[in-house]
Amino acid sequence: MFCSMCWGRCLEMKAESKTELFGTRSCPYTGELREHLLWEGVDFVEHDVEGDPAARERMLALTGGQRAVPVLVEDGHVKQIGWQGRSCYV
Repeated sequence: MFCSMCWGRCLEMKAESKTELFGTRSCPYTGELREHLLWEGVDFVEHDVEGDPAARERMLALTGGQRAVPVLVEDGHVKQIGWQGRSCYV
């Protein structure tokens, strides 16, 4: 995803990001939304809610218990759940 020359800077930008993507590796819609964000040049941090129980709990708190992914969060507020009307459930 990132070239070796800018790897460190890209990681710094991701750490400062206020956009978060909650999803799973197995959900194709998470992958589609990730690709869209990358195409648009959006700096974001991605959380795998299957592999990270703390991320799953945070996502559930943000969404009021909704278990659908992907979830896009900006500045601590849910911007959207799902991608183009589709989602996976965890």
